[in-house]
Amino acid sequence: MHLIVFSLIYPFIWLISKLPMKILYIISDGLYLLNYYIIGYRKKVVLENLHLAFPEKSEKEIIKISKGFLKHLTDFIVESIKTFTISEKEISKRIKYKNIDLLKEVAKNGKSISLVGIHQANWEWLTGLPLQIKKPDFYAAYTKVQNKHFEKVIKMSRSKFGGTLYRTSDTIRNLHRNFVNKKQGIYILLSDQSPQIKNTHYWAEFMGIKVPIHTGAETLAKRYDMSFVYWTTRKIKRGYYEVEFELITENPKEYKNYELTDKFIEITERNIRNQPEVYLWSHKRFKHRNKVPILPS
Repeated sequence: MHLIVFSLIYPFIWLISKLPMKILYIISDGLYLLNYYIIGYRKKVVLENLHLAFPEKSEKEIIKISKGFLKHLTDFIVESIKTFTISEKEISKRIKYKNIDLLKEVAKNGKSISLVGIHQANWEWLTGLPLQIKKPDFYAAYTKVQNKHFEKVIKMSRSKFGGTLYRTSDTIRNLHRNFVNKKQGIYILLSDQSPQIKNTHYWAEFMGIKVPIHTGAETLAKRYDMSFVYWTTRKIKRGYYEVEFELITENPKEYKNYELTDKFIEITERNIRNQPEVYLWSHKRFKHRNKVPILPS
């Protein structure tokens, strides 16, 4: 059955991915109108998130950001489809790296790098980063896809420019193996998801609301003594992005528990406020806000 579904759907996706970006953005415009005025996918979630994150903004401002986000979301969908067949030349034209030399300089210390970021702008096209810096090797996690045939082509498209992909569940295993073998790597980690309550170790304010926070990036950086670098992606104009790197530390073990995570939150909030319409407001980032544990007095 998985093969039948794949055989029916993937050729259609591949053909769409071959279309010029101008045509894909016309499709995106249609998807936006269909979603915003008829389907309403995650529209309520987006508005609730924006009201919680920006209580100081007027309803008019909130609506403007929500429309901007939903427009960006459909752009991101067609851009992700384009990833299947995008060329080296085109992805290098559409995503620029403002200070790639910083990443190269940090890599000279011989340590692996924890490259942390968030679901903002277009994180999928960061797969083109290995075209800009050849060594050390790049590693990125992906969520397992139930259909093994789709998983195979997704993995191929995301690694075609030189990165290595592994399932999220294999992150620690792969990192540990490389550490033991003294193999340096750059590990791309998206760290703004909401963790499960049972796996929560740290609560902190994010956009003014206390929520559970992922601390995995900090934990791995300390355990394997990795340099801690934040990447920021900004949307310059439709279909064009700029990435900037910010070194947080080359010596994570010098920081107290959760200090690196707090720094990550600080930079994340700054980036969201600078371009709120391109952050992923459709996920329920504040869903556990009413479950803050009460500490004994």
